[in-house]
Amino acid sequence: MIVAVTLLFYTAVYVYVPTLPAYAGTLTANLAVVGVILSMYGLWQALSRLSTGLAADWLGRRKPFIVAGLALAATGALVMAAARSASALLAGRALTGVAAGVWVPLVVFFNSFFPRDEAIRATTILTLATAVAGIAATSVTGVLNSIGGYPLAFVVSAGSAGLALLIALLIPEERLPRKAPSLPALWRLAVRRDLLVPALLNGLGQYIYQGIVVGFIPVAAVRAGIDDHAISLITSLHLLVYTATLLANTRLVRRFRIQPLIFGEVAALAAGAACAALGPGLPWLMASSMLVGVGIGLGYPVLMGVALARVQESERSSAVGLHQSTYAVGTFVGPWFSGMLAEHLGITTMFWITAVLALVLGLAGAAVVARPRRMGGDED
Repeated sequence: MIVAVTLLFYTAVYVYVPTLPAYAGTLTANLAVVGVILSMYGLWQALSRLSTGLAADWLGRRKPFIVAGLALAATGALVMAAARSASALLAGRALTGVAAGVWVPLVVFFNSFFPRDEAIRATTILTLATAVAGIAATSVTGVLNSIGGYPLAFVVSAGSAGLALLIALLIPEERLPRKAPSLPALWRLAVRRDLLVPALLNGLGQYIYQGIVVGFIPVAAVRAGIDDHAISLITSLHLLVYTATLLANTRLVRRFRIQPLIFGEVAALAAGAACAALGPGLPWLMASSMLVGVGIGLGYPVLMGVALARVQESERSSAVGLHQSTYAVGTFVGPWFSGMLAEHLGITTMFWITAVLALVLGLAGAAVVARPRRMGGDED
């Protein structure tokens, strides 16, 4: 049932994403404002995920937070469907950002069914479910827009989140011992290199994904005269490649140390941003989207799995919340900063700057990331 809830929740998250920047562009012509609207998801995600993790550990329960997150996802989608101004769209996107806190209890709940040394495998399986949902959802965005305009995709999103909520209510939950929040304990988790560096690297990946694939590839495509169906295809190709990479990763993590995978992630992310800069033709934008998919698929589940593999059960929600809030900063900064750069320097220049940031910061992080010897659970 957790996998079913995840599939439906991420259907709700993704179904309007391919043309959300274009929809925002109908309400404001300022690219910086478009970037701020898109960044609300990451900003409120960053704030909600840590607090959700701490509260789940404190109460010893995860299900109430899953239900609340799904309700917020439906509400936010309906607000965006009815938006008649940029500020209303911003408010709805902020609500969906708060709803994204549901990912913390979902990951921890699902991992509780696996041994600790299979944390990366469990995380990869659940992440794969999000990718499958994303492919299915984004593949119909253009069709939904053709049938009912931009608002219809948001209505479908609300329905999917509502169905997920009904299923979540049926999930049995065993109450865990309460663990009161402790700032010193949280600080000790926050400064652990084996938790902090993977979170920062995932933050870099989210910065590029949100700033490039979700944020300004659609804007560049619209300006190049590419229609909604093709824009939807660009996002679907990203998720398709991402999913294929996740599948390959289930084998790669058993055969290789983590650093080659992270170096591969960095190279793919930088190349993806560079391809977007070489556009704006459809082939370049597709290549950009697909390369970013390879990069995220290589690094994201492995890096988040590391956050779970080395903490006690009683601290897992806090550790995952801390990890996800840290990398969610990239989800916020990506579209916000990219929007400012695009408005003042142009979209092409922004893509080139993103490529350089990916390469320099990614290589620095990959060189120092702490990790198990092999991803089956043995440590250095």
